Amino acid sequence: MMLLARNRFFSAILSGVCTMALLVVVGCSSDDTGLGRRYAVSGTVKYKGEPVPHGSITFEPASKDGRHATGTIENGSYKLSTSGSEGEGALPGDYKVIVIATTMDTTELAKQSPGGLVHQGGPEFQKLLKNAKDLVPKKYQRSETSPLTAKVKEESNKLDFDLTD
Repeated sequence: MMLLARNRFFSAILSGVCTMALLVVVGCSSDDTGLGRRYAVSGTVKYKGEPVPHGSITFEPASKDGRHATGTIENGSYKLSTSGSEGEGALPGDYKVIVIATTMDTTELAKQSPGGLVHQGGPEFQKLLKNAKDLVPKKYQRSETSPLTAKVKEESNKLDFDLTD
């Protein structure tokens, strides 16, 4: 009888622990970051028809209440992130697009940054950038001069960019 009571006790505790774990997993998987629903954005970046080997891409929102989304370019491909969760996407809306690609590989810097996001205004990035040679024309590196724009729709988005001189 004592053994049966002990098994029921442990069974009840195990059931409670499993229920709590399930609630945590379900709660963590929701989009409760306060940012709103983000949509997948991925694509390619080419310069003169060739994939840009490495760099970074930033979607700068056209509206003041928008939120930047960034991604790392690797072998011409990218996925955007708004909150630092890799590839979780961008908020819907219109964006100015900035591409920075130099002989400097930002992959290592991204690995060292929280959430893998490269802060292009950060001192580490600026120091590396100063000594690097451009792989794409400078006009694409600043929102004031970049001719690139994009519209993120409320769906999965594939946005490709073919840069020219």
